[in-house]
Amino acid sequence: MTPSQALRQSMPPVSGQSETSGGFFRDMSDALARPPHRLSPKYFYDERGSALFDRICELPEYYPTRTELALLARHAADIARRMGPGAEIIEFGAGSLRKIRLLLDALESPARYLPVDISSTHLAASALQLKADYPGLALRPIVADYTEAISWPKEAFSAGRRYGFFPGSTLGNLDPQEALDFLRQARRLLRGGALLLGVDLIKDPFILHAAYNDGAGITAAFNLNLLARANRELGANFDIGQYAHYAFYNAPLQRVEMHLMSKRTQEISLGSDCYVLNEGETLHTECSYKYTLRGLQSMATQAGFRPAAAWTDEANLFSLHWLEAPG
Repeated sequence: MTPSQALRQSMPPVSGQSETSGGFFRDMSDALARPPHRLSPKYFYDERGSALFDRICELPEYYPTRTELALLARHAADIARRMGPGAEIIEFGAGSLRKIRLLLDALESPARYLPVDISSTHLAASALQLKADYPGLALRPIVADYTEAISWPKEAFSAGRRYGFFPGSTLGNLDPQEALDFLRQARRLLRGGALLLGVDLIKDPFILHAAYNDGAGITAAFNLNLLARANRELGANFDIGQYAHYAFYNAPLQRVEMHLMSKRTQEISLGSDCYVLNEGETLHTECSYKYTLRGLQSMATQAGFRPAAAWTDEANLFSLHWLEAPG
C-alpha cells in the first residue's frame, strides 16, 4: 500500500450530498422563466468553477484573499488565545482549505475541524491534502449547502467548545435577509463559542470594478463556466460565445453585481421547455454585498451575537470580526 492509499483509508469519508442536478434544473428553470433572471452563485462551484475561483484569488486585482490572509496571519495568536485549547472549528464554504492553516498553526490541540462546502470533488481533494500536512488533526469534511439546514453526521461534534470560521466575505453573496438568517442559524449552532467572520468593506468603486473585471479574464471564465455546467449537467443549449461577462458596483445597494449578458436574442432549451433571452437581457449570477464595520456589527447583534473584536488592514479594504455566541 502506498502512503497516499494509506492516507485515504485513514481519513473519514466526506459526509453529506452535493447540490443535486434536480435542484440546479429547478433553479435554472425558475431563473429563465421570468425577469429579473437571477440564479444563486452556489452553482458556480463545480470542479472547474472551484479551480477557477482559486485562480481568481491569486490575481493582482483581487485584493480580498491576500488582505484577509495577512489579517489572519497578523492576528492568529490573538484568535488562538480566544479559542483556547481543544477548540472545534466548523468552516462554512471551506473551498481549498487554505486559510484554516494559519489558525491550525497557532491553535493548541484543536479537537476537530469540520470543513463544509458544496463542491464534493474539490472538498475531498483539499481535505486529503490537509490531512497529509496535519496528520494528527481530527478532520470530518461535510458536503452541504451552508445556507440551508445541515444534516450533521452522527457524532459529528466533540465535547469541545465550538467555533465557526466564515472567511472570504462569502456572507456578502447573501442578500441582507439571507445573511441575517444565516447568522441566526450560526449563532444557534455555535452557542457558547464564537464566529470568526471575514467581510469585505465599502471602498473606492474603481478598486471594486478592477477586482471583478480582471485583465486576464479569469473572472469572466468563472462566470461563463456556469453556462458550460448547465449545458453539461442539464442538457441546456447555451451558446456560450453569445454571452458577455458584466460586473459593476451598484452603489445605492452597496453591492457588486455579476451578470451574463445576452449579445443577441436567443432561445434556450431546458428539458421540454424553451425560454427566450432578448438582446441585452442578463442572467444575474452573483451579488457581493460590501459592509461598514458598524453595519456588520449591527446585523450580528440583531442575529444574537455579541461583537467583541474587529480587525482591519491599514487601507480599510477588508475586515475580520470576532462575534461571540452566548451560551
